[in-house]
Amino acid sequence: MKESLMDIRLFFGLTMIENNLTNTIDHLFRNEYGKVVAVLTNKFGISHLEQIEDVAQDTFLKAMQVWGYKSVPDNPTAWLYRVANNALIDVLRRGKKMDFLDDKHLNNNGEVSPEREVSLDDTISDSQLKMIFACCHPSLSEEYQVILSLKLIGGFSNKELAEALLKKEETVAKSFTRAKKKFRDEVQFLQIPVQMGLQSRLFKVLRIIYLLFTEGYAATTGSSVLKRDICYEALRLALLLKENQYCKHPNLTALIALMCFHASRFDARLNEQGELVTLEHQDRSKYNQELVRIGIRHLESSGTEDKLPSNYHLEAARSYYHCVAKTFQKTDWKSILELYDIQLKRQYSPMLALNQIIPYAKVHGAAEGIKGLRTLQKKTDFSSSGLFFAIKAELLMEADNQDEYEAALKKAIELTKNELVRKHLKKKLPGI
Repeated sequence: MKESLMDIRLFFGLTMIENNLTNTIDHLFRNEYGKVVAVLTNKFGISHLEQIEDVAQDTFLKAMQVWGYKSVPDNPTAWLYRVANNALIDVLRRGKKMDFLDDKHLNNNGEVSPEREVSLDDTISDSQLKMIFACCHPSLSEEYQVILSLKLIGGFSNKELAEALLKKEETVAKSFTRAKKKFRDEVQFLQIPVQMGLQSRLFKVLRIIYLLFTEGYAATTGSSVLKRDICYEALRLALLLKENQYCKHPNLTALIALMCFHASRFDARLNEQGELVTLEHQDRSKYNQELVRIGIRHLESSGTEDKLPSNYHLEAARSYYHCVAKTFQKTDWKSILELYDIQLKRQYSPMLALNQIIPYAKVHGAAEGIKGLRTLQKKTDFSSSGLFFAIKAELLMEADNQDEYEAALKKAIELTKNELVRKHLKKKLPGI
C-alpha cells in the first residue's frame, strides 16, 4: 500500500480546528508559510526574497483579521497564496521591478486563475523541492544551510532557531541576514539540480529534514515537549523527496522509517493533563500501529548494497524495538545497546554516548551505569547538561542512593530549559 500525504496527515491528527482561530492560524503558519515562500521565490526569483518574506508574513496577519469575521475558506492554502501573490505584485509594481505581467499563470487582473489553484499542490511540491536543494547549495556554509532551511522551509522564528541551535537570538538574526545575502548572490534562482548535483546534496537535505523533525519531537526549550506540525512538515518533505527518482536512497527510506516510528508514539508522550509521560509509563495501546507498520515496511526496504547501515538505519532500528515491545520491561535492551555500540564505533559523539548509558544500565545494572557515567564524565564536560544529571539521578534512584539522587535531580532541574520537562523532574523530588 502506498502511503499518501493525506494518510500521514490523518495519522498525525492534524485536522484543523476551525472553531479555534488561533490554533488554526498557528497550524497553517507551520504548514503553509514555507510553501508560500517557496512558490513565490520559485516564480519571482531569489532577488525578491526580502519582499516575499514581508508579504508572506503580512498575509498571515491579514488571515487573522479576515477569518476573525468570516469562516476559514475551504481551501486556505489557495487563499494564502493568492493574497500573498497579489500583494507581491503590488509591491514590485510600486518598486518598478514588475516584469511578470505576461505570466501565463495570471489572469488579466494579475490574480491566480481558477485552473491555477487546481494544480497548486503540484506547484508547491516542485517549488519546495527546489527551495530545500537551493538552501543546501555547496557555496553556502553548513551553518547557513541549516539557518536558511529552518527559516524559509520550516517557518522557524529567530527565537525557535536560537533555542534549536543553542545560540543567542541576536546572533541567529545576524546570521540569517548574512545567509540571505549570500543566498541571493551565490544561488540567484531555484532549480532542482541535474542527477549528479542532486544526489551530491541529498545527504545535506536529509540532515536538514532530520533536524526539523528532531526539534519538533523533542523541543529543547519552551513550554511544549512536542511540536507536531514541525514533525509533520519534516515527514512531508521526506515523502516529497521519495517521489523524485534521483532521490531514492536507502538513507532516505530509513529516515522515513525513523520518523514514522517516533511519530507513532506521539499520543502516548503526554497525558490528559498535558504532562510529560516517560517511556516507562507510556500507555502502549496509544501507539499508532498503522504508523508502526509503515515504519517497518520502510525499514525493511532500506537495505544498503555495501552492508553498512547509516545512522538513520541504526536510530530507526532502536526506535523499532521501543515501538514493538509489549511492555517497558520486555524491551530488547541488548539489541538497542548493540546498535548504539555500532554507531559509536563508526562516529563517536558525546551525546550519543550519554544516551547509550540508559540501555547499558538496563543490561548491566544501575551500579555499572553509574560507573559508565563517571568514565564518560572524564572524557566530556557535562556540567551544563540537564540530560546528564537527569540520567544520573535516575540511576542513583535505582541504586537506592537517596542523598546523591536528590542533589543530581536538583541540578537537572536547574539546567533543563524545557518547562514541561522541568515540571516533570520537579515531581520526582522527595516530598513532592
